[in-house]
Amino acid sequence: MKNIAVMFLLGVFVMLYAAACSNGPKPINFGQDACDFCRMTIVDTQHAAQLVTEKGRNYKYDAIECMINDLNKWKRPPVQTHLVADYANPGELTDALTANYLISEEIPSPMGAYLSAFSSEIKRNGVHRTSGGEKLSWNQLLLTLGKKHDHKY
Repeated sequence: MKNIAVMFLLGVFVMLYAAACSNGPKPINFGQDACDFCRMTIVDTQHAAQLVTEKGRNYKYDAIECMINDLNKWKRPPVQTHLVADYANPGELTDALTANYLISEEIPSPMGAYLSAFSSEIKRNGVHRTSGGEKLSWNQLLLTLGKKHDHKY
């Protein structure tokens, strides 16, 4: 019986270790996690962002503009994954490099850039029809908010 308990505990520790060492995105704990750029608590499920480096380190942000401002000064391991919250699906993250962006004063974001991301052009265009603003791609966004990046930072 002791052997079964020891094997069970060992299995639990191995699973926890494997999950901790995962190189992929980690869930954002809204209301608990702090932004890795401005240190504010991440609460907005429609504007959050996340980076994962090639070494597996996660950086979480309360706004897309915080992620871009951090990238403008990036001196850490290369970024493997860029993620942004899909405005149309709160709490869901989408690939930042292929997302469709909208800067509209009708949609405030946590740090005041009025910047939102959408997983599809159709969703972005639907919001644009009612909110107006400037439609941007990832590269256009980087040129608008900072220097152009080569995705290796």
